[in-house]
Parts: sequence; structure tokens; C-alpha cells
Amino acid sequence: MKEIRLGEGEMRFARIIWDKAPMSSRHLAALALEELGWKKSTAYTVLKRLAEKGVVKNEGGVVSRLMTKEEFYSLQSENFVRENFGGSLPAFLAAFGKGKKMSDEEIDSLKQIIEKMRG
Repeated sequence: MKEIRLGEGEMRFARIIWDKAPMSSRHLAALALEELGWKKSTAYTVLKRLAEKGVVKNEGGVVSRLMTKEEFYSLQSENFVRENFGGSLPAFLAAFGKGKKMSDEEIDSLKQIIEKMRG
């Protein structure tokens, strides 16, 4: 399973790309200055790192996603469960829910998710 680790700055930058791509790298650098206070050189350095990690691509000056934000978070969740709970989703849910009460709406929502996952 592919593992991608992003630092805090990389995550903030990736969120801009996920929310607004495709866009020119020039426009992205302007957004990084506006939203993160980053110089153009910093934006291009982080863009290169995200491309090397397989999160985005920068071809011909156009930045686009290689994975959606949802795909990234899904991958992170799978890796977390694998690393910390031996890949057992029931073990994770048991630990996560220990001492918590769920509403009927939350339980129904989880049941629907589980039904969709049935093979």
C-alpha cells in the first residue's frame, strides 16, 4: 500500500491545489503568497515535493491533482488502521468508540457505509 506523508505546510498547500486545480503554476504561486504568505520560490519547492510524492503533477506550467483530497485521506486512514490496529477496522472502531455514545442517526449512517462495503 502506497504511503504518503505530508508535513503541515505541504498539507496546507495541497488543500489549495485540491480545492482549485487545475490552474497555472503562476496562479498557484500567487495563491500561496496570498493564503500562506509564501514566496514564489517556496511555492515551487513545495509543488515539486508534492509532485515527487505523487499527489499532484505540474506539466507545461499547469498544476493538476493526481489524487483527490478524499483519496488522500482514505489512503491515510487505511495506513493508520494498518499501522496501529493490524489492519483491523473492527479493532479501530472499538478503540475509537470506547466510552462514546452514538446517536441513532450516526449508527444508521455507519450501517449504510458497511452495507456498501459488502462484497
